[in-house]
Amino acid sequence: MRLIADLHVHSRHSRATSPQMELPSLSRWAKIKGIDILGTGDFTHPQWFDTLRKNLIPEGNGLHLYDGTRFLLTAEISAIWSQGGRVRKVHVVVLAPSIAAVGRINRALGTIGNLGADGRPILGISAERLATAIWSESPEAEIIPAHIWTPWFSLFGSRSGFDSLQECFGPHSGRIFAVETGLSSDPPMNWRLSALDSFALVSNSDAHSPNKLGREATIFDLFEPSYDEIIAAMKGRDPAHLLGTIEFFPQEGKYHYDGHRACGIVLSPRESMKHDNRCPVCGRPLTIGVMHRVEDLADRDEDTLPTDRPSYWSLVPLEEIIAQAAGVGVKTKTVAREYERLIERFGNELRILLDLPTKELGVGIPAPILEGISKVRSGELNVDPGYDGVYGKVTIPIER
Repeated sequence: MRLIADLHVHSRHSRATSPQMELPSLSRWAKIKGIDILGTGDFTHPQWFDTLRKNLIPEGNGLHLYDGTRFLLTAEISAIWSQGGRVRKVHVVVLAPSIAAVGRINRALGTIGNLGADGRPILGISAERLATAIWSESPEAEIIPAHIWTPWFSLFGSRSGFDSLQECFGPHSGRIFAVETGLSSDPPMNWRLSALDSFALVSNSDAHSPNKLGREATIFDLFEPSYDEIIAAMKGRDPAHLLGTIEFFPQEGKYHYDGHRACGIVLSPRESMKHDNRCPVCGRPLTIGVMHRVEDLADRDEDTLPTDRPSYWSLVPLEEIIAQAAGVGVKTKTVAREYERLIERFGNELRILLDLPTKELGVGIPAPILEGISKVRSGELNVDPGYDGVYGKVTIPIER
């Protein structure tokens, strides 16, 4: 059974998040997008946990139902501490098997920091101590380092991370079996590190608004949907069960290249090194992006990557394709009307972008939009790389 999972999202209780990130809207948009299993996000927040506890219906398999949508209990936690003479800031995604397990985890973490301050709590605790606290309360819970290359808040981040998972998690390293690639990297970039060979690569949207759900996701083939099956597929890394990931084009991520937003400077790793990693306009340190960090830590060239890995599919959201085909903005009524029409006709967004053959789509999709979908599938597009918090810009050469 093929299932698409997006396990890293947020609720309305997280900073800079849409008030629509509530269960009814999350469930509706999961159906629109074509997501079979959605993370709840933010289970550490007292109000959101109370909402989940009162409204989710346990299936008895570690998953929970709301209005026909399956949810898996998840949260993102920010750990901040000093180690090796530096301040470290690492985000992790926690997966939990039951409401009871979440209750125990929350009670333990509530003695460390204020869980009600934000849906993604900031705890003054090391990743090692955080893992100890979680697994002491729920050995069946799992921890996945989040968006592992983001400069400011991640495992390998240039500003506050580490050069290895072992440095970060210490004796708990052996229990970590998956890492999240994040929007600014894709699987081939991660394959360049042999140190990541024993980890499953997973992708999630990290959505702060409903229409961003599924922009990245992980595709499984399971005997049946369950918490244990999902964990087993990730641990096994078998391409027969962990089919692969849905990806942003990594250049579109907002930390792909190096740069300095204040001066409008964006540089490739090689260009940055020529300037001693400093802004050529003001002389301040550049924000070193994901591609640069991959180059720093990689021990493989792009032409010597392993070939026995799960697949990946790089996509552009359907609303963006419609907007470029029509020559209008993404948030216009023109795009909204056409998007709703296509979803009603074909079922869901990922079915349109991934599954349906061009011939079948051509019956109901205008030619410019169909051309855009086809070119995204074949990678015929241009991307101005993102940098220092600025998203990259995708341009699809569509004839109108």
